[in-house]
Amino acid sequence: MVDDSHSWTAAPAAAERARSVLAAAWSCSVTAEGTREELVGATTVAEDGRVLVEVPEDSALLAAAICAPRGEPSAVLEFADVAPVPLRSRIRARLWLAGWFAVEEGRLAFTPTRVVLRQPSGAVVVDLDDFAAAVPDPLTTAEARLLTHLADCHADAVERLTRLVDSDSLHGAVRVQPLAVDRHGLTLRIERARAHGDVRLAFHRPADDVAQLTERMHVLLGQASAASCPRALQRQRTDGDG
Repeated sequence: MVDDSHSWTAAPAAAERARSVLAAAWSCSVTAEGTREELVGATTVAEDGRVLVEVPEDSALLAAAICAPRGEPSAVLEFADVAPVPLRSRIRARLWLAGWFAVEEGRLAFTPTRVVLRQPSGAVVVDLDDFAAAVPDPLTTAEARLLTHLADCHADAVERLTRLVDSDSLHGAVRVQPLAVDRHGLTLRIERARAHGDVRLAFHRPADDVAQLTERMHVLLGQASAASCPRALQRQRTDGDG
C-alpha cells in the first residue's frame, strides 16, 4: 500500500473512533472459554461503552459468563468497520474489546477491561476512561447512506474533489472513491493498478449533523472548483483509462 497518511488531518480521536465503530457494527465475533461465536444483530451499546448482548439460553457465552470469576477477562469481542462503498480492502478498522460478561436482566452485559483499535496507521490501546466518556461521531448512523449516494450519484463531484489532492498522491490513479466521512472531514480512497492510498480532506469546521455536512461539502467543492484539474487525471482521461 502506498502511504498517503501524511494527508490525514483533523481526524477523530481514538476513543471517539472506537465508539463509532462500535455504534455502527451490526455483527461481531466473540471468543470465550475456547469457543468462538458470530453474533448478528444481537448487540447494543450502553452510554458508558458496555456491550449488551442478547443470547439464547443454550449459548456457550451464557455458561462462560456464569462460570468465570467476576472481574477477570473472560472474553474478547471483535468488531470490523467495513466501508459501505465497494472497493479494494474494505476493512477500515478493527476494534477488539477484552473484558468480562455478567448476566443482567436476561442478557449479557460485557464490561471492557482493554480496548484496542487498529487502523491503517497502526494499533492503539484506548484509555478506558476516554472510551467510556466518548460518544460516537454524529454522522455514524448516516455515513453508509451518504457515501453510497456520493459514489453512485455524484461521481463528478468526487472527481472534482481530487483537485484538492496533492498531485503525488494521484500518481498512477485509476479510480477514486469516497471511503469515509465523519464530522471532521471526508476521506478518499485512491486506487492504483496494484496498490491504493487514502487522503483526507478536512472540513473548515466540524459538522454536527447532516445539514452542516452538506454545507461543509459545498465549501470543499467550491474550493475544488477554484483549483486546477490534476494533471494525473487529465492524462488518465486523455489515455482513455478513466
